[in-house]
Amino acid sequence: MTQNILPHDHGSHRLSVAPMMDWTDRHCRVFHRAMTRRAMLYTEMVTAAAVIHGPRARLLDFHAVEHPVALQLGGSDPAELARATRIAGPWGYDEINLNVGCPSDRVQSGCFGAVLMERPALVADCLAAMIGESPVPVTVKCRIGVDDQIPETVLPDFIEKVAGAGVRHIIIHARKAWLQGLSPKENREIPPLDYPLVLRMKRDFPELTICLNGGVTTLAQAEALLAQGLDGVMIGRAAYHDPAAVLIGADRLWGEDHAPDAVAVVQAMRPHIAAHLADGGRLHQITRHMLGLFHGRPGARGWRRVLSENASRPGAGLDVVDMALERVTVPV
Repeated sequence: MTQNILPHDHGSHRLSVAPMMDWTDRHCRVFHRAMTRRAMLYTEMVTAAAVIHGPRARLLDFHAVEHPVALQLGGSDPAELARATRIAGPWGYDEINLNVGCPSDRVQSGCFGAVLMERPALVADCLAAMIGESPVPVTVKCRIGVDDQIPETVLPDFIEKVAGAGVRHIIIHARKAWLQGLSPKENREIPPLDYPLVLRMKRDFPELTICLNGGVTTLAQAEALLAQGLDGVMIGRAAYHDPAAVLIGADRLWGEDHAPDAVAVVQAMRPHIAAHLADGGRLHQITRHMLGLFHGRPGARGWRRVLSENASRPGAGLDVVDMALERVTVPV
């Protein structure tokens, strides 16, 4: 368990890295934190049932350097979500988030994720129960609607109901989710983005913190959206596949000039890698998140190839990282 320390004074959610299943684990978050001190980092979604009945330490432990960090929960039973929130409290997360946006079949079968857009009153009950057990802010991540819903109608109603439950911070993925007929990947790409609707929600609910998710791939895009009045922007896959472009220099959104170069990021990861290996971990469990660090730069292919071919081998250590780094041509 991490130390139960006071929430990090991060000021706002001007930029955050989206919760992504199988990707944003604790190693990924430590890696991202090596590039930005300020961006809010989210865990993968963890179901409330898993928190209650599963291996809590494995699911909830994180490193203190990850702050500010938010735990995303999935579920649709208010009592179960309240219990999971209470259990997670001592871990010291900066925020607890409820997933009302994921369209995957696995999520739908459990009656949570985007399917809950059809049941805003239940979502409000879930959030109220979580707020009653949480020492930190409870937030919600949603879509603009699902299937044949009319977003201009359902989204304001959804926001009113969750705000009535006590939520002050909503992250809106600016696409519909089609629960039948589209895969999760297609649901991230095919439904059209509706940024104007999210911007209108900020104007209609000025007292709420409204953040936008979906389709944002660069810091310049994030800055443009912030300039239009949004409180924050959440970036997902771009922050994973080209992390240096998105996260190195991101702290300028807070007026700070922290911007380590990519080689310095690798060096900053060495103690974390060494500690993980000493605990019996595998190098690949960390370096799989680092493959895109030199994306678009000379030597990037060699960096990826060395790590991909060697990091999963038994006994692979920091020498593999050093060998991969030698393939990268670093501008003087």
